[in-house]
Amino acid sequence: MKISVIGAGNVGATCANVLAHSNFAQEVVLLDIKEGFSEGKSLDMFQTAAINSYSTRTIGVTNDYTATAGSAITIITSGVPRKPGMSRDDLIGINSKIVKSVTENVVKHSPDTIIIVVANPLDVMTYCAYLASGFDSNKVMGMAGILDTARYRAFLAMELGISPRDIQAVLMGGHGDTMVPLPRYTTVAGIPVTELVGEERLNAIIQRTKKGGGELVKLIGTSAWYAPGAAAAQMAETIAKDEKRIFPCCTWLTGQYGLSDIYLGVPVLLGKNGIEKILELDLNEKEMADLNHSATAVRGVMKVLDDMNIV
Repeated sequence: MKISVIGAGNVGATCANVLAHSNFAQEVVLLDIKEGFSEGKSLDMFQTAAINSYSTRTIGVTNDYTATAGSAITIITSGVPRKPGMSRDDLIGINSKIVKSVTENVVKHSPDTIIIVVANPLDVMTYCAYLASGFDSNKVMGMAGILDTARYRAFLAMELGISPRDIQAVLMGGHGDTMVPLPRYTTVAGIPVTELVGEERLNAIIQRTKKGGGELVKLIGTSAWYAPGAAAAQMAETIAKDEKRIFPCCTWLTGQYGLSDIYLGVPVLLGKNGIEKILELDLNEKEMADLNHSATAVRGVMKVLDDMNIV
């Protein structure tokens, strides 16, 4: 099995490295437009194979999509980060052109691939890839919910002094300040989190989760990469192994939760066919209102892309 990662920056390189260490693919191709960049990173990664006892071969190429031909899964991390003075519309304009071009090249050489988008703004870039690919929506998805849920679980684990492995949680909506963590669906070893964390502290943790990306930007001066890269790799592994796991992913809704024609984070079943089922939770009035608020924000960003007529 071949998996391709487009973009050899921090997120893409981390994702490729996690995939290689997971040792389920024969080949991970890392592609970037910067001469020698992905080649060097891929070579460095493969030189750890003997140390860490895995066999997956990492191969780096410069803008050569023929090397990605036949990829079962493609992860798109390409794009530029938002810089000081850059508006949201500027970022959408630049990254949508990149994602469109990448997607068209990917589809040309791997017409049966499943696409996972990591580029930001996440929800609208997933929408862009969907339009550019011409694929059925089950084969084009965005990585956001797994990352946001992982941050939520990490903050809860820190609060309780326990392993994050014992925490299960659901988070929905767009990737940003309007995301919707759901305490009612959050448990610790099967115990409702509301029995272990007071309302005030829980609300503070939810707010920290919503600002999780911004917190890291302030600390390190750029976007995060370890958790996003690992999250995308987990999605790819789940699909490749047909594990039938349930994760929150950015997916195309066609009436679920009363929402249509929008890419939004909801719980889905992931398997060999990509998104095999969208799960509809019985949300209460407040949860539904929060989800609709998030959807309105995402639709506004999608409209910006539509009005640009790029895709």
